[in-house]
Parts: sequence; C-alpha cells; structure tokens
Amino acid sequence: MIIHDSFPKYLEFDPKVPVWCVTPDRPSCIHRFFDTSPISPSGRYLAVFQLPFEDRPPEPGEAGNICLVDLETGKNRIVAQTCGWEPQMGANINWGGSDHELFFNDVDTESWKPFAWKLDPLAGKRKRMDGTVYHASPDGRWLISANMTTMRKTQGGYGVCIPMDKMQRNIGPSENDGFYITDTSTGKTRLLASIADLLSQSDPAVLMDNPKQYEIYGFHSKFNPQGNRLMLSLRWFPATDEPRCNMFKIDASAVRFAWVTTNLDGKSPQCTVGPEQWEKHGHHATWFPDGEHISMNLNIDRDVMRFVQVNSDGTELKKILNDVVGSGHPTIHPDGRHLLTDTYTLENMAFGDGTIPIRWIDLRTGKEETIIRINTLQTCNDSVMRIDPHPAWDRTWRYITFNAFVGGTRRVFVADMKELISYCNSGSLYELA
Repeated sequence: MIIHDSFPKYLEFDPKVPVWCVTPDRPSCIHRFFDTSPISPSGRYLAVFQLPFEDRPPEPGEAGNICLVDLETGKNRIVAQTCGWEPQMGANINWGGSDHELFFNDVDTESWKPFAWKLDPLAGKRKRMDGTVYHASPDGRWLISANMTTMRKTQGGYGVCIPMDKMQRNIGPSENDGFYITDTSTGKTRLLASIADLLSQSDPAVLMDNPKQYEIYGFHSKFNPQGNRLMLSLRWFPATDEPRCNMFKIDASAVRFAWVTTNLDGKSPQCTVGPEQWEKHGHHATWFPDGEHISMNLNIDRDVMRFVQVNSDGTELKKILNDVVGSGHPTIHPDGRHLLTDTYTLENMAFGDGTIPIRWIDLRTGKEETIIRINTLQTCNDSVMRIDPHPAWDRTWRYITFNAFVGGTRRVFVADMKELISYCNSGSLYELA
C-alpha cells in the first residue's frame, strides 16, 4: 500500500505507529465495522460513507454518499448516493473479490424496499441485487443479511431507515423471515435460514422459554474468513399489544441475544453463545482468523468484562487472558499472539476527556500498549450518533482503519502496524490458551 503524502499525519499523544487521516478534505465520514476493511483488495482504494449531517439520526428517504479515496493519489470522489443507511454502519459498504466490486445498501423510497447495489467504482457500472448486504463473502460471490428493515426494532444504527409502519413485526419464531443470502453473479436472493428453523434445529439449542411470547429478529451476520461458515445473531424481547421499536432505548434489559453458526446452506445450526451467557453482559463477537473460533467481550465471571473465546460449535468457552479487562471491538491477529481493540468513551479504559485508546495486547505476556490515543466524543447527545473507532484489519493484516472525531467532524484514519506485529510462528493462541 502507498499512502500519498497529501494525507496529514496524526501526531497527537505521540502514537506508537504511523497514522494518517485519509478523509482530511471530506467531513462526516465513517468506515463500516471492525470485521470489514474499507481498504480494497489491491490496497489502493478506501471506501467510506459520508453522512449528510452529524447532529441527528436520519429520517426515511434522506440520502448519504458512498465515497472512494485513492490512497496512492490522495484524491477522493463521490461514486454513489443512497438512502439505505444508518449512522453506525453507514450503508454497510463491503468490498468483493476485486477493486471492481463494491456492495452497499439502498432503499426504494416508493415501495420502501431495501436492496443492495453491486458497483464497479472504477468504471461506474452497477447492478441491482434482489437482496441486501450486511456482510460479503471474501470472494464477493455471496451477500448475507438479516432483514435490514427490522434491525431498529432492537437497536438503531445498523440497518436501513424506513417508516415504522412499513416494518415487519415478528411475534414468535417466523417461518418467512430470518437470514437471506444473495448470489452476486445473478443478483437473486433467497431465505437461507428462517428464525423458526434456527430455533427448532439448533444443536446445542437456543434456550428460550415460550418463544411465541417474544418478538424475534435477526441482526448481525458474518462469513468467516474462509467463506465456508456463518455467524448469525438473534435478538428478542417480550411482545406487547402495541409494536415497539428501539428496545435498547425503551428497556435494554428486556432484550435477549444468541449467536448461531451454520454452514453456507443454512443447515446444522449450532448455538455458539446463548442467552444464558449473554445475560452476564457481553458484546462484539467475531471470527478468529482461523474461521473456527470466535472472540468477544463477556463478563464471564460476573465481575468485569473479559476477552473470551469459544469454538464455533459452542464448546470450550473460556477467557483469553485472566487478568485483562475487555472493551470495545476486539480482533485477534493471525500471528496468534496479539489482540487489537478500542474503547467506548464511557468505559473505564477511556481517558475521561473524550479520547480513547486503541489497545494492543500481547496474549502471551498480557502486556498492553496504548498505540493510539484519539478523540471520539462528538456533539450529538443521541447514542445512535456516537462514534465508535471500529478498528479493522486490511486483507494483509498490516494496516488498520478506524473512525474518530477530529477537527469538529467524523474522520477516517489508517495506521501502519508493521513495526508492532510479531510474525513468530513458534506457537498458536490455541496452544497457549
């Protein structure tokens, strides 16, 4: 990767690695999430979402921009506009197998039907998909997504914005809603796994008493790095006579969670982390690089948040480190030795002045470094508008991209981690754990 010298270096608080702001001339930009790099497969381009405003959540039909940054030339441009976004994930921008495949969501504002585009940002050609995108397979052949219009039932920020009266309501285990897979070569989509099937077939089972008494929805969905397994997130809360939306604001304690893993055919689901664990409080599960294990934050001992790992079949749930407090959005580097994460501004590891650490932890010794300290506190009081850094590795596992609030606006940064990464192959994390 070449970083053009027009991108300003970030030097505050003496970062331990080289850091550049890659959106210096375009305000209000974010990258997607900690499990998806905005850097293109070749390493030349960066795709970000530009919010149309930063002082409030969006209303249905308001559009934002899909922007392409050329890291080699320093130039950037708008390549598309979309109404299919929310403030935390933008339009769920995902690269496919090459720099000619960029996927993102949109909404038809007449029918209020969401869909994804397959865009060649270099040639300007695009193809409409029947389904939506939450996560793309590494080769770009498949898109996986829950119902993007119902994500705000439990939490705002991650799906698409449509009028509340157009949202589907699932009371009990739905047989016609769940997780959808799209073949990007044809654009055709189908229901891969219904909520009813996931609950009835999962082994181990998802522990849920009287499921007919709950509203149950899909949320996160993720391919593993090998593209042969899926993580699917279910959320539910007690159904009442009147439909409710954004339960995180109404009563977050009423929401229950489960992660289920499946094959690409949606068959043989296994509950990896069920509600009996989630009720201890936890967040931000994702795949290990090996595609067999999952990491997350979990208050496993009911004392303080810890970094934990679990096999994809739900066995061997355990702490990664005994005495290190978990936070933010953790990922494991494929060297098997290092964990990267960030921190929310309200977590104890934050500095109390709006700045947070990007944390770099040696899994053999437990030694921790703050490699970057940067501000993420912004001016809007609505929690859905918060700025999470979401540090995400590129496909070479050398560079990370993250969000921050600098100079009065949202900006995207890239850091070169080369000098910190140990390529020691003497043992793996699983041998050391």
